[in-house]
Amino acid sequence: MNRVEREAAARRIMERTPPPLPPDLYGEALRRGGRLLRRRRRVRRLLWLLLCAAAVAFTVWAATVHPWAQPPSTTTPPVDGW
Repeated sequence: MNRVEREAAARRIMERTPPPLPPDLYGEALRRGGRLLRRRRRVRRLLWLLLCAAAVAFTVWAATVHPWAQPPSTTTPPVDGW
């Protein structure tokens, strides 16, 4: 199929009358879209809640464990008598 035939086929397809749509299509799309938006909002809130809980848990852990402090060295014996 060359370019001219493809263009003619595309014109034939575009010149046809569109098929009739179901009468309740708008209401169904509106209902599904609203449900999708509510679901996304719930998931977003849950993720923010989990992020805040993780931040609080990390802060409490860091405040109690002090991971930035070096542990005492146990590989060398204490030096006495210098």
